[in-house]
Amino acid sequence: MSYEFLQHYWWFLVSLLGALLVFLLFVQGGQTFIFSLSRNERERLLLVNAMGRKWEFTFTTLVTFGGAFFASFPLFYSTSFGGAYWVWITILLLFVIQAVAYEFRTKPKNVLGKRTFELFLYLNGILGTILLGVAVGTFFTGSDFTANLNALTNLNQPVISHWNNPWHGLEAVLDARNLMLGFAVCFLARILGLLYFINLIDDEVILRRTHKRLLYNSIPFVIFFVAFVISILLSDGFALEGSSASARVFLQPYKYLINFLEMPIVLILFLVGVLAVLFGIIATLLRRTRRGIWYSGIGTILTVLALLLNVGYNNTCFYPSVANLQSSLSIYNSSSSEFTLKAMSIVSLLIPIVLAYIWYTWRAMDKKKMTIAEFEEQENGEEQERY
Repeated sequence: MSYEFLQHYWWFLVSLLGALLVFLLFVQGGQTFIFSLSRNERERLLLVNAMGRKWEFTFTTLVTFGGAFFASFPLFYSTSFGGAYWVWITILLLFVIQAVAYEFRTKPKNVLGKRTFELFLYLNGILGTILLGVAVGTFFTGSDFTANLNALTNLNQPVISHWNNPWHGLEAVLDARNLMLGFAVCFLARILGLLYFINLIDDEVILRRTHKRLLYNSIPFVIFFVAFVISILLSDGFALEGSSASARVFLQPYKYLINFLEMPIVLILFLVGVLAVLFGIIATLLRRTRRGIWYSGIGTILTVLALLLNVGYNNTCFYPSVANLQSSLSIYNSSSSEFTLKAMSIVSLLIPIVLAYIWYTWRAMDKKKMTIAEFEEQENGEEQERY
C-alpha cells in the first residue's frame, strides 16, 4: 500500500463516518417534533423514548468521526478545532445538553422540570444540525486561517496555524452557501426523524400528523439542497497542481462540477443517493410505506459520501483557506505519517464487525413497534418510562 493510497483510503473512511453521522441525525430531527406532534404527556413520552433508543448511536458516531479525523488528518484537526473553536464548542455543548436531557428528564425530584430538558432536546435538534451543516459547508467555501508547516522547526513558537479573525469559526454563518447547507441538513434530519417515527410507532393519530409534516419539511429541504448544490457546482474550487504535499493551490472555475465529471463513480453515487432520498419521501407520502427511512437513509449516506469524496479527491483542497490559498489543506499535506496510517488501516479491518453489531442491536430494539400502551400506568402505580 503506497502512502497516497493510504491517504485516499482514510479520506474514504472519514467520509463514510461523516455520511453515517448525517443519517443518524434523524434523532436530532425527531427531537424537533416533541412539541408539535404531541398533544399530551403520553404522546410526548412516546416520541422522546422513540428517539431515546438511538441517541447514543449519533453521539458515538460524532465522537468517532472526530477521532478518525484527528488520527488520520491531524493538521485539519488542529487547524479547525484549534482555530474555529467557537463553532465546534457550540456544537459539542448542544450535544452535551442532549445527553443530559435524556439522562435526567424523568429522574425523580427533577428541579428543572421535564419541559426544560425537552427544550434542550429541541435546541440540539435545530441548532446542532444547522451548525454541523455550516461547518461542513466550509469544506467548499473556505475558512479564514493561515498555516505554515515549517513552524514545527521553530522551537520557540511551534504554532502551525493561526485564525485571522476574533470570531473563530462563527463567521461561517455569514456565508449564504454555508447556511444553505446548514438548513438543508436541518430539514433532512427532520424528514428522517419523521420517517423513523412512521417506521417505529404504531399510533394512527401520531402517524396522521407525521405524514402531514413530512410534506411541509420536504419542500424547504429540496429548495435549500438544490440551491447549495447549484451554487457549489458553478463556483470556483480550490485545486492542486499535483498530488503532493507541496503542490501549488489555485482557484479553478467549476472545480466541483469537474470533479464529478472526472470521477463518474462518485457522480453515480451522488445521483443514486439523491434519487433514493426522494423515493423514500414520495413512497411514504403516496404509497404509505413504512420503510421510507431505509430508502432515504441509504440515500443520505450515498449523497453525503459522494459530496465529501468530491471535495477530498481529484487533487482538491478539502479545507481551503480564503486568507492564503497556499495554506489550504488537502489529504496530501494534512495527513499522518505513512506508518501511522498503515497501522490504523489494520485496526480499520474491525469496522465491519462493529457495523454488524450496530445493525443487530438496532434490529433487536426495533423488532416490536412502539405504542402508547407501553407507558400506561402499571398496577403498582409506576410508569414504564425510560427517558
